[in-house]
Amino acid sequence: MEGIVAVVGRPNVGKSTLFNRLVGKRMSIVDDTPGVTRDRIYAKAEWLGKEFMLIDTGGIEPDSKDVILSQMRIQAQLAIEKADVIILVTDITTGVTASDADVAAMLQKSGKPVVLCVNKCDSVGDVPPEFYEFYNLGLGEPIAVSSAHGHGTGDLLDAVFENMPEESAANDYPEDAIKVAVIGKPNAGKSSLINKIAGEDRMIVSDIAGTTRDAVDTVITRNGQQYVFIDTAGIRRKSKVNEQIEKYSVLRAYMAVDRADVCVIMIDANEGYTEQDSKVAGYAHEQGKASVIAINKWDSIEKDGKTMQEFTKKLEVDFSFMSYAPFVFISALTGQRIDKLFELIKYTSEQNARRISTGTLNDMLAYATARVQPPSDKGKRLKIYYMTQASSKPPTFVIFCNDKELFHYSYQRYIENQIRESFGLDGTPIKIVIRERGE
Repeated sequence: MEGIVAVVGRPNVGKSTLFNRLVGKRMSIVDDTPGVTRDRIYAKAEWLGKEFMLIDTGGIEPDSKDVILSQMRIQAQLAIEKADVIILVTDITTGVTASDADVAAMLQKSGKPVVLCVNKCDSVGDVPPEFYEFYNLGLGEPIAVSSAHGHGTGDLLDAVFENMPEESAANDYPEDAIKVAVIGKPNAGKSSLINKIAGEDRMIVSDIAGTTRDAVDTVITRNGQQYVFIDTAGIRRKSKVNEQIEKYSVLRAYMAVDRADVCVIMIDANEGYTEQDSKVAGYAHEQGKASVIAINKWDSIEKDGKTMQEFTKKLEVDFSFMSYAPFVFISALTGQRIDKLFELIKYTSEQNARRISTGTLNDMLAYATARVQPPSDKGKRLKIYYMTQASSKPPTFVIFCNDKELFHYSYQRYIENQIRESFGLDGTPIKIVIRERGE
């Protein structure tokens, strides 16, 4: 991931249309009503083989005369604080407005790289005379773009990457370092865990939920293995994300998952499993990450002989969608079972990166299909020819058959269970891709 690019501008200049064009799919709601983008929407985008995170800034709801400018100030301030490069979108049809000039001045003072986009230049060829007044904003050479038709977007992205800062050496870790994202609800004890592991107060630890604003890397060497712990701001429900800046914190948390090899999903033992925990875990599962579920604050729970067993049974039901993930009951405060957590992180990372030979897979497949016959429908039986592993992280298997429609989900689950029974692959999701012969 190369960096974060924020798209800012006043209402109705075409920010969302530009966002959709750069991402390559319709994600933002596009409407002629000013302020229709009510939330920040972000997505991965790619240009010439380089990936970056693009943010469509929103939240501008003009209720009074002054609110547009004040909301634009907040929006620009957030972009200044968190983005690596800022695209300021203006509109050729309205020319330079007072709002454009005000935000341009703010962006200049920030010292952040800004690329000036003059949108709605829909005719191909020479730009209209009005284009040249945008030089007055003092942000360098404007780039004429038509987000509706796609003209000029290549030049715009070239300019973005010319201004992208170099990756810092601090993020240049050895290849064998295991990158670990510690994710979960605010105040679950993520920072306390990293402080305990690091043996120093690396993070600000506070009882106020949402203290950690940004993802911070902590490098630990343990038993000869290097780990990079990425502490993240807590991921909370969108309805609870009142502060504008927290939306960027949530973005950083998701980006941390993207960077990680293993996700440690922190559950507060006092609160138990919540819907929000399922969202956090669901994101890690969708991204194909190895995962460990750490139940923190276990020292504060009153126990009898069956407490852990009962808690585990309940969590197995709650996390049934990722039944492969192991549980560990820890205390970030006392250091209880931190060694066990490290063992699981290393083990699940190895399983996530594991490769299995085609011959071994097909021996397992022959046994599995002999044990439970493939399904048939209207006299036509599913024939499975062979399977192979296409990639790792997560382990992805391609199965070739005579008819995809006959390969029911239940039989896919059976094959997945057979793969796990034969090869382990604990702690990692498995992806199965069904292909018909000839595809």
